[in-house]
Amino acid sequence: MTKTWDPVAESFGALPFVYGTLVSSFIALLIAVPLAVGSAIFINEFAPEWLKSPVSFLAELLAAIPSVIYGLWGIFVLVPVLRDYLMKPAAALFGWIPFFKGPVYGPSMLAAGVLLSIMIIPFILSVSREVLATVPRVQKEAVLSLGGTRWEMIRIVIGQHCIPGIFGATVLGLGRALGETMAVTMVIGNRPDVLLSIFQPGHSMAGAIANEFTEATGDLHLSALVEIGLVLFLLTFVVNLAAKWTLKTMVARASRGI
Repeated sequence: MTKTWDPVAESFGALPFVYGTLVSSFIALLIAVPLAVGSAIFINEFAPEWLKSPVSFLAELLAAIPSVIYGLWGIFVLVPVLRDYLMKPAAALFGWIPFFKGPVYGPSMLAAGVLLSIMIIPFILSVSREVLATVPRVQKEAVLSLGGTRWEMIRIVIGQHCIPGIFGATVLGLGRALGETMAVTMVIGNRPDVLLSIFQPGHSMAGAIANEFTEATGDLHLSALVEIGLVLFLLTFVVNLAAKWTLKTMVARASRGI
């Protein structure tokens, strides 16, 4: 697998697309998991009763928004805000670090990651809420009766009871991030290069298929796009298989009290 994608020269290296997909998905998880899990804890344990239903409804409503609407919002709102208020100041201060190096255009892997994080937060939040709701009240009261604070109760309960479920929610969000097409295509920049800087444009596997499939005139070009789709399928399959094995191990360890 090479990193040169040049249909004119019939050179079809899929590495830039694999790299862009993995990096944008990793950024999305890095942002979404703390926010989603923290929101689930707040809704279940701290929010007053009159606030729980509206907040939950608004969070779940985000999952119903079409991805193309997210993409349009990303182009006209998210990308300019990130470019002017985050990326340019960060590049000026930390431009010597490879991850923040280079000119700032706006469309970038960071923009794609942030947009993906907004899109997967409802999924992780909903599942995490359901997992937290299954914790027996007796366990919570037992920790509090032994002198534990509310935060200690949450930490202990989550550590012993909820981590496998939250991990499953994270994998669900990762699956959505890996396969997202339109929204990512509209903000990632669609540049088939492997660059360390998250401020630079990138590309994704789903985006490459969506952009070039109708324009693929040669058999080799068409076959390369089909192969990218196969790689995306295998990547998703391997991720889910590894997640299932890890989740099974975590559940077994939790049942033994380790």
